[in-house]
Amino acid sequence: MLNAVLRGLTVASLAVLPLTVSTPAHAAETIPLTAAIDRLTVATEDRTGYDRDLFRHWNSGEDPADGCHTRSEVLISEAVEPPTVGPRCRITGGRWWSYYDQTWITSASSADLDHMGPLAEAWDSGASGWTPERREAYANDQGAEASLVAVTARSNRSKADQDPAQWLPPAAAVHCRYVAEWVGTKLRWTLSADQAEAAALREVAMGCPDQTVTYEPAS
Repeated sequence: MLNAVLRGLTVASLAVLPLTVSTPAHAAETIPLTAAIDRLTVATEDRTGYDRDLFRHWNSGEDPADGCHTRSEVLISEAVEPPTVGPRCRITGGRWWSYYDQTWITSASSADLDHMGPLAEAWDSGASGWTPERREAYANDQGAEASLVAVTARSNRSKADQDPAQWLPPAAAVHCRYVAEWVGTKLRWTLSADQAEAAALREVAMGCPDQTVTYEPAS
C-alpha cells in the first residue's frame, strides 16, 4: 500500500514538470562538399562602406586571464612544436606548418594569421548588416579550427581579400581542403557567395569526390 502511494506521488510530481528535451542549440554537421556548396545563398556582393576597423581584432581572446590576445592564442593552439610562452604572452620558439604553401614557419613573428573568409569578403557577403559585436566575434572566431589559420606572410598577402574564383593556395594538393574550409566558414556565419565564387567552388569540388564539410552555426 505504501509503495502504491509513493508511486502515485511520483507520477503526480512528474506531471507538473515541463516536458523538455535537452538538445544542442547549434549542432555540428558533416555533409559532402557538393551538398555544402548547394546550401550557400548566391547573391551579388557589395563592398559599400567597408572599413577593416569595423571588425575589431585582435581582442582578449577566449581566456582574458591568460594575457594573450586572439592571435597569440591561435598561434599557441596551432603550433606543431609548442612554443615557450613567457610573461605578457611573449612567444618564443615553436614551429607552424603553413598548409597553403607547404612551408614550415619557425618564428611566431613571421607567421600571419589568416581569416579563412577575409574581412572584406565577409562584409561583401552579409556582414555589413551585422552588429559591431557580431563582426568582432567573426574576426576573433576560435569556435572553428578553420576560421583562423597560421600561414606564411607571403601566402596570406597573396590571397589578400580574394575569394576562390580569384585565388587558391599555391599547393594544388590542398585545394579540396581549402575550399571545404571556405564553404564551412560561410555556412557557419550564414554568408552568401557570388556567382563567380559559387562556380569556382563547384569546379574545384568536381575533383574532390570524397571531401566533406563540417560546420557548426555560430551563436
